[in-house]
Amino acid sequence: MFERIKHILIKEFIQVFRDPKMKGIIFMMPIIQVLVFGYAVTTDVRHIATVVQDSDNSVISRELISRFTGSGYFDVIEHVNHVDRAALLIDRGEAQALIRINKGFADTIGAGRTAAVQLVVDGSDSNTAGIVLNYGAKIVGGYAEEIADHQLIALKGLVQQPGGVHLATRAWFNENLESRNFYVPGVIAIIVMLITLMLTSMAVVREKEIGTMEQIMVTPITPLEFILGKTVPFALIGFADVLLITLIAVFWFEVPIRGSLLLLLGATGLYLMTTLGIGLFISTVSQTQQQAMMSTFFFYFPAVLLSGFMFPIANMPIAVQWLTVLNPLRYFLVIVRGIFLKGIGPVILWPQMLALAVMGVITLWLAAGRFKKTLN
Repeated sequence: MFERIKHILIKEFIQVFRDPKMKGIIFMMPIIQVLVFGYAVTTDVRHIATVVQDSDNSVISRELISRFTGSGYFDVIEHVNHVDRAALLIDRGEAQALIRINKGFADTIGAGRTAAVQLVVDGSDSNTAGIVLNYGAKIVGGYAEEIADHQLIALKGLVQQPGGVHLATRAWFNENLESRNFYVPGVIAIIVMLITLMLTSMAVVREKEIGTMEQIMVTPITPLEFILGKTVPFALIGFADVLLITLIAVFWFEVPIRGSLLLLLGATGLYLMTTLGIGLFISTVSQTQQQAMMSTFFFYFPAVLLSGFMFPIANMPIAVQWLTVLNPLRYFLVIVRGIFLKGIGPVILWPQMLALAVMGVITLWLAAGRFKKTLN
């Protein structure tokens, strides 16, 4: 039995690595993907191109604008005299925000009344607009508190500011709120799924296309031996990709890995059981490599969208949330991010690991049953 499996393993490795394109998919694609996600995919909003219309042009209005520019989030690209010019710049996409201060701003504050300052943002990107508005509200809120304190001191002749409440905030696990720390570990899950699905979905159907399936059928090999011979090489490639992306994440992007690397590899093994099982099942129901490729992407893209990689599952409709229960990527993302950022272990992650184990056994059993029918 082991001798027959060994020969299949050798054959699969030779078949995979003799094709230069396949080597590029296995090793270059993970590197490119993790670099793209690490550098390009970010939700951090900085250097917002901003237009200023300061009709008051007083010391106080200039001080407020300097608070915006000094925050590091807003870059003033132009001072305008009329709102139409600001609207034109926003329409062209050259500016994302407008700070508008009306004449009489300083006089209103000096009289002890509340003055208005307007922050207009480009709302075509709702997420970015919300973040920009939040930045602006914090800057103006902080400045308003300072003015109120100074006015109170001047009014009552106090030499010391009155007591108040200060909110001390801290982001746990990701102190600087770097979106890179959130996305780069997730790349491990989606890359491993894509590569193992592609490779295994081609495994059996390739034998059908080149006509070697009949030769295999006349050999004494059993379905279990054939499946092991087809999946073990791709499982090893999956582990190699996990280690490769982890090295890039830790040493290039400086993403912290606070948990156990051995636990990550163990969970990867459970995850690979599901992806390899699904890939084999696709391979047994497909007649050509083109069909297998299309079926793979038909499964892959919804799996990524419904995994929580980009959009929180809790924000999805209830029916869709139930649908994500069948998605193995959802569970592995929780495991990977938990190990990288939180440093948690199996005591907390056991539900996700159990779900992957159950799904892996079921998918491999379905693939083996389907392959047995194919042989018959």
